[in-house]
Amino acid sequence: MPRPPLFRRRLRRLLTASLGALLAFAAATAPARAGTGHVGDVTEFPLTTPDSFPADLTAGPDRAVWVTESEVNRIARVTHDGAVTEYPLPTPDSFPSGITQGPGRALWFTEGLASKIGRITTKGRVTEFPLPGPDRFPLDIAVGGDHALWFTEAGTNAIGRMTPDGKVTEYPVPTPDSFPYYIAAAPDGSVWFTEQIAGKIGRIGPTGRITEYPLANDSSFPSGIAAGPGGMWFTADGLNAVGRISWRGETKLFPLPGSDNLVYDITRGPDGHMWFTEQAGRIGRISRDGAITQYDVPGPAAADKVAFRIATGADRNVWFTELLTSSVGRVQALPSRGSGHTTLPAPAKTLPAPLRKTAPAGHHRPPYRLTPGLERMLQKKGLR
Repeated sequence: MPRPPLFRRRLRRLLTASLGALLAFAAATAPARAGTGHVGDVTEFPLTTPDSFPADLTAGPDRAVWVTESEVNRIARVTHDGAVTEYPLPTPDSFPSGITQGPGRALWFTEGLASKIGRITTKGRVTEFPLPGPDRFPLDIAVGGDHALWFTEAGTNAIGRMTPDGKVTEYPVPTPDSFPYYIAAAPDGSVWFTEQIAGKIGRIGPTGRITEYPLANDSSFPSGIAAGPGGMWFTADGLNAVGRISWRGETKLFPLPGSDNLVYDITRGPDGHMWFTEQAGRIGRISRDGAITQYDVPGPAAADKVAFRIATGADRNVWFTELLTSSVGRVQALPSRGSGHTTLPAPAKTLPAPLRKTAPAGHHRPPYRLTPGLERMLQKKGLR
């Protein structure tokens, strides 16, 4: 069934904004590279299928890393030595996106174009749960303190909650067309999410009550979010910053060095620091007080790989997806002493005015451009 024009326009806007200013398409997978054991060393593992667009990843109960392959409609399992097993999904062209370890020692994931939530066991058995209607476009998913699955619905501007037996409740986001994007649980039982187009951080309690916290301006483009020291940490591509929002809703921003890092996703690492992806070809680490360390992804065309989602693995290292090279990468997170990186001082307590309030008059970000590969993906799905 063709998607309605409004839904297509919204989805196109979401994908364009969230995938960032991607300027080149790299078709070849990267060979695995062995590190020296220092913090920041990166090892890359190509997936089995080229052009698979690995979106999200999570540590599984079997100690492997599980990955959604959005373009080829599969879930991949990657061991710590790089062995890959792929499992096809029953619904064709379902566009798997977010994934998390959830109830029943299974992996739970979103199927955006199918408007379903999927469940896969460590043996590869898949069960799908349809959402209440079409065009929900679930994107990200997390397990709440109530042991239910919480997910963002970009197509209906809502937050969904699903019990392990498939019962779904939906909660509309107060701001229209906000595009709820990524989602993460907090220690107090609440769930927090980013509103990418609205430029806000949202919090939803166990009863479904939503509170929204605006960022500096509606071009903040918040994406990743994760619980960490002192609150929820998030990325704000439009502000070229990593942010922290306290449990009371007080926001502090930490600007990244350089003009445009395309900072995207964030997770808490095994060292207690927050780790984040930079689509320009780096993995970043930020301490509680804002000290930033950046590690380059290997290769002369690292920016073309697009470091995308990030998560901590069962091996106490940090893993990330490379969206355009059909690979996953592993970053050595421990021990605490390493080499080959640049450490920057913590930013001043008083942030520049454009980050605390609004962008200066006449300020705007350059228009986002899609790579040929992403353009083909959108055309294939009837979204261009």
